[in-house]
Amino acid sequence: MHSAVFLIEFGAIILGLGLLGRFAGRFRFSPIPLYLLAGLAFGKGGLLPLGASEEFVAIGAEIGVILLLLMLGLEYTASDLVSNLKTQYPAGLVDFALNALPGAAAALLLGWGPVAAVVLAGVTWISSSGVIAKVLGDLGRLGNRETPVILSILVLEDLAMAVYLPIITALLAGVGLAAGSATLAIALGVAGAVLFVAVRYGRLISRFVSSDDPEKLLLVVLGLTLLVAGVAQQLQVSAAVGAFLVGIALSGEVAEGAHALLSPLRDLFAAVFFVFFGLHTDPASIPPVILPALALAVVTALTKIATGYWAARRAGIGVKGRWRAGGTLVARGEFSIVIAGLAVTAGVQPQMGPFATAYVLILVVVGPLTARFTEPVAAAVTRRRRGGGERGGAEAPPAVRPAPSAPPAQYDDLASRGERSRTD
Repeated sequence: MHSAVFLIEFGAIILGLGLLGRFAGRFRFSPIPLYLLAGLAFGKGGLLPLGASEEFVAIGAEIGVILLLLMLGLEYTASDLVSNLKTQYPAGLVDFALNALPGAAAALLLGWGPVAAVVLAGVTWISSSGVIAKVLGDLGRLGNRETPVILSILVLEDLAMAVYLPIITALLAGVGLAAGSATLAIALGVAGAVLFVAVRYGRLISRFVSSDDPEKLLLVVLGLTLLVAGVAQQLQVSAAVGAFLVGIALSGEVAEGAHALLSPLRDLFAAVFFVFFGLHTDPASIPPVILPALALAVVTALTKIATGYWAARRAGIGVKGRWRAGGTLVARGEFSIVIAGLAVTAGVQPQMGPFATAYVLILVVVGPLTARFTEPVAAAVTRRRRGGGERGGAEAPPAVRPAPSAPPAQYDDLASRGERSRTD
């Protein structure tokens, strides 16, 4: 009987996701907000809470995040990663300053104390790699010139989590300096070792994984990814970071073949992840904290747009690409919920859970919209201002734009993998 109920529930979820995806595709927008709203409707406090399939959905959601980050890694070679980390680390510092500090300030203004301030800083700092990866694919932007800038910021954030999570765990647990330092050292060592292997021995790994049989290639790549992600998480490093590093370790025909084979699995489990996020949000807990969460969401959406715009401008991307980069970075998601969950478990602040859930829900719904509409809205505002200036009197002299610099080599590498590329 339990098996029958599980099949009915999970089958209904998959069918519903398919219908929602078709509906979103007809109107040419991302289905992510619809997936989240579906999760709210069938989660705790929703219209019809699920029971038998909840544990399987949780596992599927975790696999979805891992596959999303693996697919991002497949679009990015090891040399690209090292090059962008060297050139984009200032963007990481700007990202931290503009997006973590508002969260810390909000917690202090709410009277939650310094530990909660450190927690909420992480919630507002980290963009959702899972949501952004899905949005980039849905909008056909994986080959755009601004995409490597976006990925560089996401990678810097994910790698920063290898440092941040052990620190916050030690703060919440109240452990001593020695224990916290040991945890941090292990996390940094594991992340560095995996990155070194990916950069130094990526060709050997690709040769080991390579196979002319699609079935064998799928099994080896998927198994290796889950294995590395699990080991990384066991050693206090994000499973997402582990999956991403596996992706960059694979190159050439192996990466192209794995991308084609894993794309349907990614889409399936990514949809399950977004539904799971909504399932664990009680709609009744949101109204009391919705106004401060909305205010913080507005502030940090603008700071993320500013971060992406600044980073893309620094990389020599055109104005349209700068706005697209900023709008794409707005969404928060999986990491923010993980960070807030640690604080709730430790009993730091009872309102932290509902507040973080409302904040993330707002931005995870708004994020795909800003990714799509920030650039055309900015262009329309610019045209309107220019038109107003011309109607007001003397004609303004034409702006002199510097000649665009030649795109870095990694953009050509990214575009050569069969994705569409834009030059603005």
